Amino acid sequence: MGINWFRYASPVSFLPLARALAPWFLATAAVLGGIGLWLGFGVAPTDATQGDAYRIIFIHVPAAWMAMFIYVVMAGWSALALGYNTRLSAMMAQALAPTGALMAALALWTGAFWGRPTWGTYWAWDARMSSTLILLFLYVGVIALRGAFDDARRADRACALLTLVGVVNVPIIYFSVRWWNTLHQGSSISLTAAPTMAAIMVTAMLVMTFALWAYCIGVVLWRVQAIVAEREEGAPWLARTAVAR
Repeated sequence: MGINWFRYASPVSFLPLARALAPWFLATAAVLGGIGLWLGFGVAPTDATQGDAYRIIFIHVPAAWMAMFIYVVMAGWSALALGYNTRLSAMMAQALAPTGALMAALALWTGAFWGRPTWGTYWAWDARMSSTLILLFLYVGVIALRGAFDDARRADRACALLTLVGVVNVPIIYFSVRWWNTLHQGSSISLTAAPTMAAIMVTAMLVMTFALWAYCIGVVLWRVQAIVAEREEGAPWLARTAVAR
């Protein structure tokens, strides 16, 4: 008998699932993060050109990937919230925004520390840096816009519209190194070509990516529990769920 995934579109059914899964994802993130840092900072060889400064990419690149990916997922939930007027979709979009902002800020911060020894500057207004900064502003804008409304449903619609308009920035970030002359190098890992990095470097990068992926899922599941509790305060089903827990 198959699983009826549509039942989890309701906060009533989704809340127990989020409570059950969040600790597992966070534990997975801790384990993978430890392994990834050990591989990247302890096992991977020193780069012949950049020296040990390149090791920041084991944090920088996964964070940049997650910042873009989270925004696309947030846009997907926003589309569902607008199209089907589903409460949980809007709550998930709301829960994703702070984590996406964290990933974008981490990507920019680590990129600055990578750029100083590599390019001789912490910041340059090239296409990828600028579009990633815009991504951070979009996340912050969505968070701020939500706080500007007292009515949660109106806030859901406004934030969903802003998110969907801003999603055009994601392909700009990704293709910026192809469309314009930038300081950034092209992708070292591609689905259509062999990686240009050593195997151990690729392994460390992927492990750190999965670690951040698990972390983001775990944190979002924790945050959405708080959002559900706040927005469904007073609902009889929520009190029953708390007692059952």
